[in-house]
Amino acid sequence: VQLQASGGGLVQAGGSLRLSCAASGRTFSMLSVAWFRQALGKEREFVAGIRWSDGSYADSVKDRFTISRDNAKNTVHLQMNSLKPEDTAVYYCAGRRGAVVRGPADFGSWGQGTQVTVSS
Repeated sequence: VQLQASGGGLVQAGGSLRLSCAASGRTFSMLSVAWFRQALGKEREFVAGIRWSDGSYADSVKDRFTISRDNAKNTVHLQMNSLKPEDTAVYYCAGRRGAVVRGPADFGSWGQGTQVTVSS
């Protein structure tokens, strides 16, 4: 499956952005999809993931970010509210068969990344 992330941009602290991950292929509904982010000089970290309808979240984004999926459109969204400067990073979507896990090495399909910059 091929994934393509979009929706990044520049936003002020407290603002919102909605990222989208579009997938090709007929097996999308069988995949767990997760969002990771990588800030400059830091390791890639798990942000949120979804298998069926319930999402799982990193503590740092819980109650601010919401992940959802539309299998009819082969798309996963990440709604990001109350953004903080520390959310600044390149955001990647990734897919795998099986349950959502939080290690990037466990995901075989990756999108190209989209930059999110939050100004203070």
